[in-house]
Amino acid sequence: MAKVAPSILSADFANLSKALEQCEDGRADQIHIDVMDGHFVPNLTIGPTVVKDIRKQTTLPLDVHLMIENPQQYIPQFVDAGSDLITVHVESSGDMQMTLEMIRDAGVRPGITLRPGSPLSLVEPYLTKVDLVLVMSVEPGFGGQEFIPESFDRISSLRRSIDLNDGCSTLISVDGGVKLHNAGEILAAGADILVAGSAIFGTDAPADTIRQFKAID
Repeated sequence: MAKVAPSILSADFANLSKALEQCEDGRADQIHIDVMDGHFVPNLTIGPTVVKDIRKQTTLPLDVHLMIENPQQYIPQFVDAGSDLITVHVESSGDMQMTLEMIRDAGVRPGITLRPGSPLSLVEPYLTKVDLVLVMSVEPGFGGQEFIPESFDRISSLRRSIDLNDGCSTLISVDGGVKLHNAGEILAAGADILVAGSAIFGTDAPADTIRQFKAID
């Protein structure tokens, strides 16, 4: 059974509590929260205050994806806001090893991600240091983009690299253009977690759609 992380940025924030209830009703595994600073990516989204508000409204784990230039500066705020997992970009500034240790030392699970055009070799040194690798299958910054087909090979290559590391249990999450029609192939390539936004919240029955994603082998 697939693990599903609805991307809350695609929900109607005027009815955020309802969207979170739908995620719980559909038995989502975690909530994916995109944080953008307007510099690392062109868009600007929510900050720790909204994450804290989401934390108050759900018991589901919060998977916070920091698309920001200097994550070390803001990690304490997102830890305090109630994040369960914080994912940072390997292309962001600062010492990546120190950043990941900072997250882990705060009692939060660390994750790492990279842009579609960045080589997988950038994240390979950290595979045993993180709980999750997030494969971006669209250019980060905006929702509703089409899945980049080359991402299938990247997922498969990453799966092999993880499996070759004895004792490595790092999960692979895939974010961008994930739909019901391609979810099976994404999972077959080696993904563990499906991050979906518009494919869930753009439907009339988000909870049912989450259940459909979870039923895919």
